[in-house]
Amino acid sequence: MNSLKMWMAVWTGICVAVFLACHPGKSRLEEALEAAGENRSELEQVLDHYRGDSLKSLAAQFLIENMPCHYAYAGKELEKYRRYFERFPPCAWRGPEFVRDSLLEVDGAFCPDSLYKVYDIHVIKSDYLIRNIDQAFEVWHGQPWGRHVDFADFLEFILPYRMGTETLSDWRQEVYDRYNPMLDSIRASADSTDVLAVAQALMDSLSVGTVYFTGLFPSGITVGPDLVEWRSGNCRELTDLVTYVFRALGIPGGCDKMLMRGDKNVAHYWNFVVDGEDSTYFASIGQSSKQFAKAETYWDPKGKVYRETFSLNRAMRDACGRDTTDVPPVFREPLMQDVTAAYAGKINRFLRIPADSLALVPHAGETVYLCLATRGTWVPVGYGRFEGDTVRIDNVQGDVVFRLVVCRKGHLVSLGVPFLLEKYTGAVRFFRAGEERQKAVLLQKFKEDFQAHMVGGVFEASDHPDFRCPDTLFAIKGRPPRLRNVVCLPDKGEARRYVRYYGPPTRHCNVSELAFYVSAADTAALCGRIVSPPDVAEGRIVNQFGNVFDGDPYTSMDYREPSGGWVGMDFGRPMHIGKLVYMPRNRDNFIRTGDRYELFYATAAGWESLGEQTAESDSLVYKVPRGALLYLRDHTRGSDDRIFEMVDGRQKLW
Repeated sequence: MNSLKMWMAVWTGICVAVFLACHPGKSRLEEALEAAGENRSELEQVLDHYRGDSLKSLAAQFLIENMPCHYAYAGKELEKYRRYFERFPPCAWRGPEFVRDSLLEVDGAFCPDSLYKVYDIHVIKSDYLIRNIDQAFEVWHGQPWGRHVDFADFLEFILPYRMGTETLSDWRQEVYDRYNPMLDSIRASADSTDVLAVAQALMDSLSVGTVYFTGLFPSGITVGPDLVEWRSGNCRELTDLVTYVFRALGIPGGCDKMLMRGDKNVAHYWNFVVDGEDSTYFASIGQSSKQFAKAETYWDPKGKVYRETFSLNRAMRDACGRDTTDVPPVFREPLMQDVTAAYAGKINRFLRIPADSLALVPHAGETVYLCLATRGTWVPVGYGRFEGDTVRIDNVQGDVVFRLVVCRKGHLVSLGVPFLLEKYTGAVRFFRAGEERQKAVLLQKFKEDFQAHMVGGVFEASDHPDFRCPDTLFAIKGRPPRLRNVVCLPDKGEARRYVRYYGPPTRHCNVSELAFYVSAADTAALCGRIVSPPDVAEGRIVNQFGNVFDGDPYTSMDYREPSGGWVGMDFGRPMHIGKLVYMPRNRDNFIRTGDRYELFYATAAGWESLGEQTAESDSLVYKVPRGALLYLRDHTRGSDDRIFEMVDGRQKLW
């Protein structure tokens, strides 16, 4: 099947080349050559070099035709940017905050505005391009699994010489020599022609070394192939790391992404691989999902998913229109394919919104953009068209809150109130604020992932330092709802000398603060000596047991092993415990006493304020319209906040 597809692609390319040669309009190749200006001769040398080789000639044309969209950032600030990722591995024991702060002190703040673009079409050399093409073909034809990689996938996911906006460099041979030996065993096995098996074997090898993950560094610029050595950065950089290795070894894979996550305020990236049957599998070296799994099993709320490509998606660009002032930047020269259907599977939706559900009706045939929320604004992640009396947007996954907009004179104009697309039913629920107001007790402004890390944890008391035969004081059965969680124990039980919090299995025992009291009425916590698992040294980053009793809810411990972690107190003598207080590890997204907050609710036009408050405890109380979508902003500190609704008296964050 793949052989047939390959020759069909070759034949199609030849037919297109013949057609364009006879067509009075300029071909894409000619347009690219004209755009090269003084560098045209370098590109023509490449075309002349492969004139007798149909496949390599098509590959060269593919690269040159799409080259006008590709560029590298340059400038003095670029080295300042790269130093973050280079310095992180040797300083990882001190934490990414140390790396960030020390570089800020030495180099000053990174200023991306001082960088400039250097377009490939103007500077790329013939010998560089020829070397890249020859090496790509060698690895495609030379590896056993290459016979199951069709020509179209080869062009997009193996042939390209760059990932994004990194400085051009010769990286293929070095990466190939370094990682090709890792596949010697599978190359000699029965799985040698199985693309997915080979990709998994390589991912297993890549996962053995330490990965230095952080989201604290500057972002937005591709770091380059040095990531293969540095192994540091956020999901974007770690995805590029794997892609460089896959591309160098002839594995058809790359980067899939969400322009904006459906439940957080950031984009997200991960690796994909396409097997011999054109099925998509995903994995991430920087997260727990290192085993390739079918795309439709990917759990995150997505809305829309795209696959990065070297080629310009001209159909997507033309569908959004050529007037750049009325097209969001991400859709002006899109180097991506929509692969939402592969990830949504059976719950892929074709969104249809009738005009009578909108506050503003678009013009006939006008492009409508599907947006996701981030920090009080809305970001386009998809597009469709208003036809007849209906907005039509294809391939959407639900369990995500959207807003529809049009782009007019460079501004996003809302068409109505936000809505939820139900994941399994496909039903649309609009957040229309009612006249009736309800009491809302607000406990956080953004989802705290570490809340779930305490579910299943237990508080135990014992007369023995090793906690043999302990008494269970309290078991955490649900996500802690707030920063400060108070548990009054109706039965104090026997007086015990030792008390501890024992974390649930596989959760690394995360906790920020603990306090123990003799009675529910006491305000002064018991004092004692901190106790922890025997033979566990105080770690430089994790196992900081002292943080649990330092009175600061924004420091915490994170046990170095997934299971078996605990921390507690030796009172020196048996004590009754009538009350305990615990705080989950957090990123300072609970309500913080003394901070100034403002609550908004969504209208058809935007956000309407419900007033500002200064928090006097770890909660805020407002009167909010029933049915409204809400958004809480902390004006004092931080940048993470998230849309939510009130359900049964509690915040449901989206």
